[in-house]
Amino acid sequence: MRPFQYSRARTLADAAQMLAEPETTAIAGGTNLLDLMKLQVETPGQLADVNRVGFAEIEDTDDGGLRIGALATNTATAVHPRVRADYPVLARAILAGATQQLRNKATTGGNLCQRTRCFYFMNIDQPCNKREPGSGCGAIDGIAKLHAILGTSEECIATYPGDMAVALSALDATVHIADGDTERSVPVRDFHCLPGDTPWIENVLEPGEVITAVTLPRPVGGTQLYRKVRERSSYAFALVSIAAVVEMEGGKIARADLAFGGLAHKPWHDPRIAETLVGQVPSAELFDAAADVLLEGARGYGENDFKIPLARRTLHAVLSQATEDAA
Repeated sequence: MRPFQYSRARTLADAAQMLAEPETTAIAGGTNLLDLMKLQVETPGQLADVNRVGFAEIEDTDDGGLRIGALATNTATAVHPRVRADYPVLARAILAGATQQLRNKATTGGNLCQRTRCFYFMNIDQPCNKREPGSGCGAIDGIAKLHAILGTSEECIATYPGDMAVALSALDATVHIADGDTERSVPVRDFHCLPGDTPWIENVLEPGEVITAVTLPRPVGGTQLYRKVRERSSYAFALVSIAAVVEMEGGKIARADLAFGGLAHKPWHDPRIAETLVGQVPSAELFDAAADVLLEGARGYGENDFKIPLARRTLHAVLSQATEDAA
């Protein structure tokens, strides 16, 4: 492993100053980063430990929502009384995502910034534009079973591996970012990037910026579901996952916020799906129309062709359950 310098940030300004330096990477729980360093996928010159900066609180907001600090652990978030009562889709997604030991260490900010588990990215002997720009994407003509069918490019077909961010997308959460001097807020639906020609750019963070919190809007009624289809029943990455927030009024769908994991380089949210569903009476034909919207432009790469019908069936199942439960 390449030698590196280890420094502890005690304030946000310290963290921002460290992270503005080249080859510096933030570390909090380290549940993803340490694995990547062992494999020499990540070789930072300096680690900036941000655990003493703060931002671990989970607090009510003035408008009735909830603020989750960037250093709040996944365990703390999943078991928080308000998350369980008002945002159960988030608790379910976190609990579906990893072992208890990992949840005890993983943080909100780190979870959002976790990197793909693509076989070619994780193996430094294989070509990967995300790890080594210009080397090619080995997955396109290689082992692509877990890979993306939406939002891909000729440079990368990797998927975003997380569960938490899929639920945050369905809940229309906001990510708060600071650099020590200024702060900005980004909808979580815009935080992650599609690969395009620059697959190594995975999110909107700039050098010197730190995630400080995620805020959830005030809770809504209806039903919240998280369904994760995977190869084994525990602690595997999603082939397809769906986070859904659905409300019914007078026998018709009044709200349908859906986000999808396992299908793209980022948690996938398409507002046209809600436009298709809202105001309509639930039916198999309607769910088919929503699936048509979701899968418009979907492309398989041989081994992952099965994801297209799997996503359709999973969306049918989630919408059937959600509309029945919310009725």
